[in-house]
Amino acid sequence: TMTTAMGKTDEGALEEGASEGAALSDAFLHARSRDLKERLKRRRYEHVQGVSETAAALAEAYGADVRKARLAGLLHDWDKDYDDDGIRARARELGVADDLDPYVFDAMPRLLHGPTAAAELERAYPDLPADVVQAIARHTAAAVGMSDLDMIIYIADAIEPSRDFDGLDELRAAIGAVPLEELF
Repeated sequence: TMTTAMGKTDEGALEEGASEGAALSDAFLHARSRDLKERLKRRRYEHVQGVSETAAALAEAYGADVRKARLAGLLHDWDKDYDDDGIRARARELGVADDLDPYVFDAMPRLLHGPTAAAELERAYPDLPADVVQAIARHTAAAVGMSDLDMIIYIADAIEPSRDFDGLDELRAAIGAVPLEELF
């Protein structure tokens, strides 16, 4: 048990020197889920739950780490509920603004929540696996050299159960039948 900066007791906090395994524990996952329930609007919270479950199913279908996929899917929208000015300020505050394309920073602030969430979560929970942090950072705009976990989170965000768009049923039906890169 650990006391957070806001004075709350956090059963799922990572103690100093905790292992990567602790970050992948059920207790840590449930504690972050509770954090998100307070942090996000109801629809966004339901979305992250759907992404987490979809990511786990994709990981199972494609031989990736199911726990990492479930965790990255849950945490991917940690910073999503900021408005445009708020997310730009957050990027500056976390020191990621200089690492971003200036055009994206100015014209596409809705893409900034991936890098800001990754930076904040890595700071708050230093034992989060690096590949989980990377998948969170890349879920908005992708990147060259996407790992399987990166692609799984990107895809899960697009096809989770609350999404609805033309061609979605075909994408969902292709899971496991086509290579992950093709689905991506």
